[in-house]
Amino acid sequence: MAAQLPEHSPATAILTVAAGDLGLAGDWPARMQAAGAENFPSCFPVTDLAVASIGAAGLALADLLTVAGGTPAPVVVDRHLASAWFSYSLSPLGWSLPSPWDAIAGDYLLEDGWIKLHTNAPHHRAAALAVLGCAGEREAVAASVSRWRGEALERAVVQAGGCAARMRSQAKWRVHPQGQAVAKEPLIALSHAGAVSGRTWRPDPARPLRGIRVLDLTRVLAGPVATRFLAGLGADVLRIDPPDWDEPGIVPDVTLGKNCARLDLRGGEGRARFEQLLAGADILVHGYRPGALDGLGLGEAAKRALNPGLIDVSLCAWGWSGPWCGRRGFDSLAQMSTGIADSGMRWKGGERPVPLPVQALDHATGYFMAAAALRGLAIRLREGSAITARLSLARTAAALVGCGENATGPAFIGMRETDYDQKIERTPWGPARRLHSPVSVGGITLHWDHPAAELGSAQALWV
Repeated sequence: MAAQLPEHSPATAILTVAAGDLGLAGDWPARMQAAGAENFPSCFPVTDLAVASIGAAGLALADLLTVAGGTPAPVVVDRHLASAWFSYSLSPLGWSLPSPWDAIAGDYLLEDGWIKLHTNAPHHRAAALAVLGCAGEREAVAASVSRWRGEALERAVVQAGGCAARMRSQAKWRVHPQGQAVAKEPLIALSHAGAVSGRTWRPDPARPLRGIRVLDLTRVLAGPVATRFLAGLGADVLRIDPPDWDEPGIVPDVTLGKNCARLDLRGGEGRARFEQLLAGADILVHGYRPGALDGLGLGEAAKRALNPGLIDVSLCAWGWSGPWCGRRGFDSLAQMSTGIADSGMRWKGGERPVPLPVQALDHATGYFMAAAALRGLAIRLREGSAITARLSLARTAAALVGCGENATGPAFIGMRETDYDQKIERTPWGPARRLHSPVSVGGITLHWDHPAAELGSAQALWV
């Protein structure tokens, strides 16, 4: 049975911050409910983070419907399903998802601690191996890494265009210049871009985002989670990838309800087509590092010139200020740097890094991004004003770590047969089933209009 969140729970603490950043009404605790009592076995309250982030998106949807003339609706999040959606939403029938991890990605022992190498992308793998000067085999990589000190190797891999993070404690991250910069940033930074006249649109009470166009430039993993949520509310989501990009271990899970096309944004026909798409979009979601779109001639002024009413939602790994703001990063690296993996090791009584049981920073940031996009629609509808939203994995990590250690209670032990919809999803890879919606807003639940799609399987056109 669903009940209001306890006043002093980690989920309430995180939601209080998120709701404040989003400018949601102060009466949200009376409308926010959760069912169940399960927790991910972890050093930190991961399930509470799942409830809070999915709940924030639900509250933003409820606010949008209220702005459109509806009555305030209750938001109910199922703790068990919230945990499940932080893993894989897809259950293949008769086939398997490939591993999302490259063979040499992972944790390695240094002279003075531990470091994680993130080598899933071919160019990141090549950068790491060039620095280490060894063959692409785990034994060779381990032998080479063991001769390095952490700061030196982390810096060398990053400077070579790769991705790495040495393990730091919470205390060391708090005094690190980047940790200090992130601590001063909002969890969800919203800014108004001035009065505009967006497309005439009002939410459909049964399918709230029907008619909304979302241009998705994101890849692994937070951004795709955000746009999957928006697609589950009826939005027309068009994902754009570079000509040579793939992420086979993740695509079947996150492209649900989307159309997926390929474009080269660096110039020519691809750039011209992208600008046409951007001019017709309601929401842009992107995960480029700060300044990267400016380098393509698609900075804030250029985007606003093409589409003054655009709701612009973006994320980065390490925050929007500080010395690392332009650094490449992923969830697993943020867990290493911000003290999560070190705290997990101490909590477990182990001798190697212990990360969270799921990519919780990615998933939570994705749902916060969806909340920001929905809030942007409400602001545009009520005030005729466009917004820009910025989020980061490192700031989400700070919100989680700030809650302290995990609460005790029944442990989440995985998915159950009854967690899945009985309807068969016919994907390009084979039949599958999906988890039931983890959230209900006044009876509205997530469902998708078509199955997951392969990257590049659609034309770069608005339907």
